[in-house]
Amino acid sequence: MIYKYFETNKIDLTVNKIILFHGKNDGLKDETLNNLISKNYKKTLYEEKEILENSSQFLDKLLNRSLFDAEEAIIIKRATDKIFDLVNEIASKNIDDLIIIINSENLEKRSKLRSFFEKSKKEISVAFYPDNEQTLIKIASNFFKKINIPVSFSDINLLVNKTRGDRKNLLNELKKIETYTKNGKKISSETILKLTNLFEDYDISELVDNCLAKNKNKIIKILNENNFTREDSIPMVKIFLFKSKRILNLVNQFEKNNNIDLTIATAKPPIFWKDKDITKQQIYKWNSRDIKKILYKLSEIEFLIKKDNKNSLNIISDFILNLGSEKINNYA
Repeated sequence: MIYKYFETNKIDLTVNKIILFHGKNDGLKDETLNNLISKNYKKTLYEEKEILENSSQFLDKLLNRSLFDAEEAIIIKRATDKIFDLVNEIASKNIDDLIIIINSENLEKRSKLRSFFEKSKKEISVAFYPDNEQTLIKIASNFFKKINIPVSFSDINLLVNKTRGDRKNLLNELKKIETYTKNGKKISSETILKLTNLFEDYDISELVDNCLAKNKNKIIKILNENNFTREDSIPMVKIFLFKSKRILNLVNQFEKNNNIDLTIATAKPPIFWKDKDITKQQIYKWNSRDIKKILYKLSEIEFLIKKDNKNSLNIISDFILNLGSEKINNYA
């Protein structure tokens, strides 16, 4: 029997004892599970491998429960067709005060497990496909309205791009922001970048640093070794903007004092020791006029990427290669 995820409130757990959740949207699965299974149930997690290695003991435990045992929801994680025979046997038995949730990732239509649940008149199959961009944007927008914090659509789009279609990832990032703002702290684009760990994306951060240092060979190597996607385009632009603004401030200071060590030592926020060498390279490579051109160009690129997401990776890649080749006149 097939149910949509928004229909699960109609499931009668006194009748429908075994339910299949399949698909890669873990966030929506968790949300649906919490709404479906009341707090009265004790939740017990199993891995498929763990059950298959002791299938007889597992089956005995299900069938020989005491009348005094608490109501229990058993959740079998990362299930595949390997567990089909055991599920089929359990379905043929009479189990009381017990709910079994089979949690699988993507299952093809020809999957024995999926076919069994979809054709059953008692067991239920629920698919959880990735959220689309509009749904995630709505979740993020509602979150910021609820905590009464104004943010730009650009920042919301940044968060959504980071989640890669899974609301669980989005909710985790929003939770970080909520914790940060509880003491009245203001949120900014730069704060969002830091809180959501976009700077910890080593590949993108390293690419931006070498691009601003105009290390052409290193840029090409990073591009060749990484499988960047168009979803990476907005984070790339955001990190580029943040680091370019920082370099502009450092260049302004260097142009005043003409002392690179003093510029690095007095930088705010402080520059980590491991970043000092490449930061020096970046300062030496730029003057304030040209770095401002790059900031204008990045703003233009951000607009183009949002307008033409399908071509976003080509747009940002062309910019990176031109910058690495020192084609500054292209951005005048």
